This record gives sequence, structure tokens and C-alpha cells, in this order.
Amino acid sequence: MPAKNDSNDSPEPADGPGGGTPTKSEQTRALILETAMRLFQERGYDKTTMRAIAQEAGVSVGNAYYYFGGKEHLIQGFYDRLAAEHRAAVREVLDRETDLEARISGVLKTWLDIATPYHEFAVQFFKNAADPDSPLSPFSAESEHAREEAISVHREVLAGAKTKVPAELRDILPELMWLSQMGLVLYWVFDRTEGRERSYRLAERGARLTTRGVVLARFRVLRPLVLEVHDLFTDFLPGMTNALPDPAKRDPEGKKKGRPSSRRKTDAPEPD
Repeated sequence: MPAKNDSNDSPEPADGPGGGTPTKSEQTRALILETAMRLFQERGYDKTTMRAIAQEAGVSVGNAYYYFGGKEHLIQGFYDRLAAEHRAAVREVLDRETDLEARISGVLKTWLDIATPYHEFAVQFFKNAADPDSPLSPFSAESEHAREEAISVHREVLAGAKTKVPAELRDILPELMWLSQMGLVLYWVFDRTEGRERSYRLAERGARLTTRGVVLARFRVLRPLVLEVHDLFTDFLPGMTNALPDPAKRDPEGKKKGRPSSRRKTDAPEPD
């Protein structure tokens, strides 16, 4: 819980419900976050202290802790802001496109656009986020809000596409698409091409491959393969077991409850 603040620069109450102008409290919180991001990039995450952030932001240390319980909370604030900016930015693509490949590609490339100003920070910060036991990991419980926001975007990508998704795969495909996005993020961190050109190409090709996978998943005989891929990630990828909820508990025979049998009478795709 944030430390209690008795300083003169403690947050003020909101100006009023529904007001469009940020309150002083919101402005102070944003200032602390922006200052932290700049110092993390200039000095590195490990060498930046909350005291230094407060001093640069022109607030007391107690006030900095009022808004953010520590450096980890600042990173979670950054995750949440990035997720919110991404959701707002993809609105145009999702409102305009119904082709699944165009929707996936648009969402991924929009993320690259949004994240561009933070690339050098991401390079420095990666070793902290890559630790599966760190609260800064995208798979951690602390990152759940931002993770769920990202998965919900992929859920909307599928829901608004003219390519229909089998009902039994609607819960797990957005999670697999988010995992694919995490692979793109990892590549982007180490991408040194001009304008991260290779990352954008990877986004386009990844969207094409994902679309083909979704289309093939309409064939009943192939759906168990998609389910097995999901299980593979959730069972063996560090942090995934806790990060993504298991959509069904195992029954005494070790099979997934509610999961379709791989033995089907037909492999014909379902109609749109």
C-alpha cells in the first residue's frame, strides 16, 4: 500500500465527476511516470531510485510513493498506459477492416508504432522483464491488467472479422495471439534495422500465418492440434501456468473437460 503523504504537495481531490480536464492529482501522477520513464532510459532501471525520480519531478519522496508504491509499480503504470494507448490507436483499424489478416496485421503494426519512443528503454529494461519470477514480467500476476487488456484486443480482432472462429476456440485463440505478439515484442527489442523495418515485416508475415491457422482450425480434425499448442504453452512456458487461466480442469483420466474429442466423423469446415 502506498505510504501516507503529509507533505504540502499531496494529491488534491478531483475537480468534479465527468470532468474532461485532468485533475492536479492526475497531472502529478502522469508527471512522476513520465519522469521515471526518462530516468530509466537515461540511467537504467536498476540505478534509478524513487528519490531521484521524486527530485527530478519536483515532488516529495512521500508524494512519489503515494502514487506508486515502488519502481515496480511505475513499470506497471507504464504497461497500463501502453495498453490503453494501443487500444485507442487500433480503433480505426478495427472499425474499418473486416479481413482477419488486415485486422491482425493492423493491430500488431499499431503496437510497434505506439512503442517506438520507448525502444531504447525496452532494450535496457529487458533483462528485468525477462526474469519469469519478476513482477515486471508480462506473465506475472502484477501484469495481469495490462495482459488482459492486450488479450481483449485480440478477442475483438476475431469477433469483428468475417472469418468465423469455432466456438470452442474463441477463448484460447486470443491468448495464443497474445503469445505471438510477445514473440514480436522480443524480436523488436533486439531489432537494429532502420525504423525497425524487420519487425514490421515480421508483423505482416505473422498475421498471414495466424490467419491461415485460424482458417485451418475451422476443420474439426485440426482443432485438437490448436488445443494441444495452447496446452503446450500453458504447461511449459515459464510463467504461463499462472498467467493464463486453464480454460478447463483435467478429469481423472487426464483429459480436458469440455474439450472436443480428436476423433471426428467429418473434417469439413463449419459454414461461416
